[in-house]
Amino acid sequence: MSANPFHRLAPFIQEYIYRQRWEKLRPVQVQAISAILDTPNHVLITSGTASGKTEAALLPILTELDQRPSATIGVMYIGPLKALINDQFERLQGILDETGIPVQSWHGDVAQSKKSRFLKQAQGLLQITPESLEAMLINRHNELGRLFGDLRFVVIDEVHAFINSDRGRQVLCQLQRLARYQAKPARCIGLSATLGEPELAMHWLAGGTDLPVTLIQDQQKSREIELGLEYFLLPNTDEDEGVPQPEEPTPATDHEFEATLSAAAFDDADLYTLDFHQHLYALTKRVRKTLIFANSRAATESIITNLRKIAKSNGAPDFYHVHHGNISTVLRETAESAMRDPERKACTAATLTLELGIDIGNLDQVLQIDATNSVSSFVQRLGRSGRRGSPSRMFFYNCGQVQDGKARLGELIPWNLLQTIAIIQLYVDERWIEPPRLPRYPFSLLYHQTMSTLAANTELSPPQLAERVLTLSPFTHITHEQYRDLLRHLIATEQLALMETGTLIIGLKGEKVVNDYHFYATFQDQPEFQVLAKSQEIGSIPNPPPVGETLRLAGYTWRVLEINQDKRIVYVEAAKGKDNLIWPGRCRDIHTRIVQRMRQVLQEDNTYGFLQKQALLQLQWARELAKESGLTNQQILPLSRDRYMILPWVGGRTLLTQIELLRQSGLTIGGDDCSFYYEIRNTNGKSAIQAQFEQIVLTPPAPFALVQNRSTAELQLYKYDRYIPDNLLQEAYVSDFLDLEGAIQSLHQMARA
Repeated sequence: MSANPFHRLAPFIQEYIYRQRWEKLRPVQVQAISAILDTPNHVLITSGTASGKTEAALLPILTELDQRPSATIGVMYIGPLKALINDQFERLQGILDETGIPVQSWHGDVAQSKKSRFLKQAQGLLQITPESLEAMLINRHNELGRLFGDLRFVVIDEVHAFINSDRGRQVLCQLQRLARYQAKPARCIGLSATLGEPELAMHWLAGGTDLPVTLIQDQQKSREIELGLEYFLLPNTDEDEGVPQPEEPTPATDHEFEATLSAAAFDDADLYTLDFHQHLYALTKRVRKTLIFANSRAATESIITNLRKIAKSNGAPDFYHVHHGNISTVLRETAESAMRDPERKACTAATLTLELGIDIGNLDQVLQIDATNSVSSFVQRLGRSGRRGSPSRMFFYNCGQVQDGKARLGELIPWNLLQTIAIIQLYVDERWIEPPRLPRYPFSLLYHQTMSTLAANTELSPPQLAERVLTLSPFTHITHEQYRDLLRHLIATEQLALMETGTLIIGLKGEKVVNDYHFYATFQDQPEFQVLAKSQEIGSIPNPPPVGETLRLAGYTWRVLEINQDKRIVYVEAAKGKDNLIWPGRCRDIHTRIVQRMRQVLQEDNTYGFLQKQALLQLQWARELAKESGLTNQQILPLSRDRYMILPWVGGRTLLTQIELLRQSGLTIGGDDCSFYYEIRNTNGKSAIQAQFEQIVLTPPAPFALVQNRSTAELQLYKYDRYIPDNLLQEAYVSDFLDLEGAIQSLHQMARA
């Protein structure tokens, strides 16, 4: 066989490449062809968005399938989103149309007739979600050998979206359960655009098998990036309007990193004489395709509602869309289609639903409202633009509230601006991305896989059940004693039933859980209300407002006409006026490296190349305030005679633990709704606070003392935690949600400062 990678591919793939007019294979594709065709290893491909990693995996895999057809389903593609599977299905059909290799997408929106037709032959490639695969494991238990006995490859797309979640750990369990029906386990091919510490991801991908993992990374050393960051002050009211920002933006300069950091593409003084939403409107109007990212569903709704109001007042066409998990499938697909159509102007505001690899065509710009929650999210969103050889373009907007004279120091600091700069700098300067954090005690998933395994097998003895479940790789650290505690609790609560023969079956209350189709999912799926305008589905909401009031959904305002509680349907009509926010905001855990880089941003003199005028002025003002107050060099900062601001400069997990430690010691904590500081009242001065810190360091409380005062509801953080006994929930909370070592180390540092 020729050593030329192109000539190693199947003839139909070579024809496809000719038709697509590819000039050459990309580096990751060349490396993947060798790794997949020449080794028996798992393979992890990490490369930027639109770098060809999907083809890097599938082209050699399909070549293998063409040369050695499988007796059963030969390739399984697992994707995190139905929309992503649909997108990949269309791409694969273009490759496989004339080959005879079957390909079938499989999720809740696919017709049962198509699924049944595919299963009769059960060959080729299956594209599936974890939830649909779980349903197969339970409901087609006796057919698994026929369906998957010759499974060769499992392609896991968007690995970073799986690795830190119960859903990803569910996938590992599923693959190990399928391996019981295979002569040898399938090889896993992981795809990701953003990974911190790839070694941990490689260990995750191996999933308890003995096969080594080959890492393929994009070796591209330079990337042209256009970045910008501007700051708008919004009035401290409930209105959606901004205030004028008349300053002219400062031209950006190039950063000395391998990327070109420039905001010149956004350098238009006229745009900055407008309020915030008018500014956004002008920016989206002058290009063809804009993708706006926000960190919450409520924010996307607010943005598009305001842009539509402005367009209507100007007599301009409405080309705006909303895309998040509560928008109906039809409206989400409408947004995706509009973004892909090169002839249509379109602007979509989205949450992480468009952060993943759904093809939405060639974007002119990506706008981000406020800081992303992580460096990983920033890199993923940045990668949505810059396709087809053009630079990646992303512009950030930080919005702060106008403060009155009563604002405290912590309220005056623009934390969001600092977080945005820190995230950009961590990636640009260091190429740092958050490493995955794998829990020690995933008890919610343990319950789920216990019930799923028993439902599939009908009846098992406790040792048989333990052998099948505890050998799954996510449960490596769970002891037999802990598992016995769980099984006893499930029997006592009628989730399981112990037969006279000594075997276990699903109990009466457990049947209600397992027989509900929501059981297949490990993520939270609170019952929601379907929102209908006449016969058109708009989307869904968790809790509807009363009849006669309004709500915001899909970027429009609706008045509630009727609520059918039994069918969980809300009937609405189009309306005007102020509407209710449906989804409350929530705090996110921020990594310690980001918080420490924020402190450095306050301390250094760098003005950064991507800052616009108002952002730079706000940063300079914050630096002066920090210098005058001592905020960056005093971690115990006096605010008044008896009130102190504590600045540990640690991540959210460590900060939470530290606050728990102090409360256990009798201290009164305030201001702990912020992710970066808290306040202590003490009339005896700073030295007394330091003495209290040192005492905690010398005689810390037992770890379980930190959770004794927490209610059961506070400990139930995952979907099936409500079925876990309190003692196990406490163990999981201490191990996986607290950072006792980091909190004590930080207290020791502040005590000695």
